[in-house]
Amino acid sequence: MMPDAFSPQDFAERLIAWQRQHGRHDLPWQVRDPYAVWLSEIMLQQTQVATVRDYYPRFLAAFPTVQDLAAAEEDAVLALWAGLGYYSRARNLHAAAKQVVAQFGGVFPDTREDLESLKGVGRSTAAAIAAFAFGRRETILDGNVKRVLCRVFALDGNPADKRFERQLWDLAENLLPQAAEDMPAYIQGLMDLGATVCKRSKPLCGPCPMAQHCLAKAQDRIGELPRKKTAATVKSVAVYWLVLRNKAGEIWLEKRPAGGIWGGLHCVPCFERLADLYAYAAAFGVAAEAVEEDAPLTHRLTHRLLLITPLRAETGCLTGGGQPGIWAQKNGFGLPKPLAAYLDTKPFSQR
Repeated sequence: MMPDAFSPQDFAERLIAWQRQHGRHDLPWQVRDPYAVWLSEIMLQQTQVATVRDYYPRFLAAFPTVQDLAAAEEDAVLALWAGLGYYSRARNLHAAAKQVVAQFGGVFPDTREDLESLKGVGRSTAAAIAAFAFGRRETILDGNVKRVLCRVFALDGNPADKRFERQLWDLAENLLPQAAEDMPAYIQGLMDLGATVCKRSKPLCGPCPMAQHCLAKAQDRIGELPRKKTAATVKSVAVYWLVLRNKAGEIWLEKRPAGGIWGGLHCVPCFERLADLYAYAAAFGVAAEAVEEDAPLTHRLTHRLLLITPLRAETGCLTGGGQPGIWAQKNGFGLPKPLAAYLDTKPFSQR
């Protein structure tokens, strides 16, 4: 049995009505303040809502305005971001806050095009901010929305094909409601439908407001659409940590380069070869036989599995042994999540 005829306006009206009755209304970032909306949208990139719920209020309390964020030290920003991952987002967030202050007088721009000029803000993120904060008729196209559109309209294409993505953007724009006041509910509805009903696996077709119109459901292709991306190869990488403590119980930390793993965070020295670790330790007066090996641990990144072996030692060296870094207590620094967890099992001495 084929679905009923379905117009773009039908889609928007059904989605808005469903969102207002069944969608999520308790998210702390469901406000019209563009700064708060922007902050949440950056945090929600590649991160689950449940995780962002924990970080968002702490971040907003520390930096309640874009001016506060722009004036903050990068280390303070990264310290609050530690554990959220994809640390380039935090650095871009900080840079974008400075842009808003310097280029827009501390007032967030209200068009998608101007929002896209901010560091770390792509088209979909800019559209979400414009729709939520300013009621602009702009559409988003994240993974959840692509899944909804591919299923409801039985669109089959290679997710890596730019022409197919352009087709999805065109459809998404054609489905927008006419009234600006409907935009927040519509965009939130797209997010809610993909996240809570039209899920990747085990979708809940029964309560779906699009069920009687869904072509994938009628064609028994829900499990097939959208096509899955080719799985990325996960490479295992061996890493050795040198965990040096001085007599004050402080730990030696280096600031990671902006590019690469844990960019901008503070971390213990990392090495790919044990020989390099021992040579580094020697600069602190630590002999190879004085270094103790702890149980290895693993940490999964998007395309890499880190096989980490911590090696610890104490030193009487009060300087940096000629190496760039800082002796510090744990609190107040943005540390990689696996290092913070490891140090919790090997607590700092208290002064």
